[in-house]
Amino acid sequence: MKTLLTLLIAFAALPAAAAETLSVAATAIPHAQILDFVKPALAAEGVELKVRVFTDYVQPNVQVAERRIDVNYFQTAPYLEAFNQGKGTDLVAVVGVHIEPLGAYSRRHARLADLPQGAQVAIPNEASNGGRALLVLQKAGLITLARPDDPLSSLRDIVANPHGFKFRELEAAMLPRVLDQVDLALINTNYALDAGLDPTRDALTIEDGRSPYVNVLVARADNRDAPAVRKLAAALTSPAVKAFIAERYHGAVLPAF
Repeated sequence: MKTLLTLLIAFAALPAAAAETLSVAATAIPHAQILDFVKPALAAEGVELKVRVFTDYVQPNVQVAERRIDVNYFQTAPYLEAFNQGKGTDLVAVVGVHIEPLGAYSRRHARLADLPQGAQVAIPNEASNGGRALLVLQKAGLITLARPDDPLSSLRDIVANPHGFKFRELEAAMLPRVLDQVDLALINTNYALDAGLDPTRDALTIEDGRSPYVNVLVARADNRDAPAVRKLAAALTSPAVKAFIAERYHGAVLPAF
């Protein structure tokens, strides 16, 4: 009995096991906000979440591929596919979390019908989000694409432009900053929210909840099944996160699970 008591006392005196650290690259809104929300739940499961915020769509993938960061959470599945093809990387989607409907915004015009002939229209300058923007314009009846369902359509695929739009291709993060300089800008919701825009109120047209552009948690093939990554995936698709998204973003961000 004395030996057992001694062992119990010695065990109780041992320091608690250190939490496993998991680094995540994310854009600020809504990704980093959602990650901050799940931090306490992960801490209770022994995972310390370290969030690094980026303002672009390239470095988060580069740093995960180069093993400087464990995972990232900022991009859609089509963007990931295009990035892997273009950069020769082999990043993988772990789980889909939410949809950020891409919208068309203007400070010069109150309706799409008010756009003048030859209007300047700014869209993202990379294949996935650029094609996505063109699909939004096509759905609104403003242009026609050669392949109406191709998410990687480019300006070369426009076969009808009855309003004579003049397109400017810019980095996605720059688009809110040029709203005063163009007639229309197609802006990703994370950058729209970061700029103080309300997608449900300010967008002249916007994707709906059936959008295929689900934002995903991304890892490498060698760590996608790591326990800490799986715990993060479970936390991001929990009922608590679904409720947080609904309460915090009021339809500007939609859960995909």
